[in-house]
Amino acid sequence: MPKLSISAQSFPIAGTFTISRGSKTAADVILVELEQDGLKGKGEAVPYARYDETVPQCLAALEAARPAIERGQLDASALALPKAAQNALDCAAWDLRAKQGGKPAWALAGLAAPVPQVTAYTISLDAPEAMAAAAAKAAHMPLLKLKLGREGDEQRLAAIRAAVPRSRLIVDANEGWRDNVLEVMLAACRLHGVELVEQPLPAGDDEALRHTRHDVLICADESAHDAQSLAALRGKYDAVNIKLDKTGGLTGALAMAREARAQHFKIMVGCMLATSLAMAPAFLVAQLADYVDLDGPLLLARDRSPAIAYQNGLMSPPRSALWG
Repeated sequence: MPKLSISAQSFPIAGTFTISRGSKTAADVILVELEQDGLKGKGEAVPYARYDETVPQCLAALEAARPAIERGQLDASALALPKAAQNALDCAAWDLRAKQGGKPAWALAGLAAPVPQVTAYTISLDAPEAMAAAAAKAAHMPLLKLKLGREGDEQRLAAIRAAVPRSRLIVDANEGWRDNVLEVMLAACRLHGVELVEQPLPAGDDEALRHTRHDVLICADESAHDAQSLAALRGKYDAVNIKLDKTGGLTGALAMAREARAQHFKIMVGCMLATSLAMAPAFLVAQLADYVDLDGPLLLARDRSPAIAYQNGLMSPPRSALWG
């Protein structure tokens, strides 16, 4: 039977990371390790306050589930766990099974061998001139993701586009816009060549999207959680952002990706601020995605070792020594 180890870890961010809801200077994660017969599987997740999850809460829930887990109950969805805790346990179980079977996780998932992917690179929310300078510094990245969602977003977009006239742009408003600015902001996005806008309106108050003309893709993030949430998004969103911390792990993320494709949504795979260990299982979902946003490690002051290799926005498949 597997032995469970759980811990909390913190990784400093390179500077400050700001979105419409606030700022942070560290990525606080939970680590789950499952050890059996000398083999160890690992999973990392980010408890997220937006979903009423905290590090202590997730650790306590995993501790309460320890007896079941150490009896061999590794189906995270069958345990009373917060989604982030489910994610860490599910990914650790995938990693352990891969090592036990001598087969990579992508093969266990029925996928083709993973290939490198272009990931978005995030420009943190700031004053227009500061965001423009950050975008210019990152102009070598093939896809820039702009954090918006506060007053002055039109000026931010104009300044950034002037600074990086040839860059591909996507936008994440993190629920920061309201009905009265929606059409104006979507028109500004169209004017500046933005390809996709994530979660422009608050989850639960996004009905206006059903009646708003738009020429850019609208992607659900906070409104999209798992495969069961997709039906309610039809007619409002063109795409969904799949994050393992929302689906409860790789198992749920793969199910959501396949159901999203069946329901004709475009797919983005995203992440919370975390290390390469959290990106590794998400990279398998990236093989099914139209947009990849797995730049978490690039925003940290330090990563795990071994780490996923990134070169000018191109993300390489993770090494088995890291995960899977």
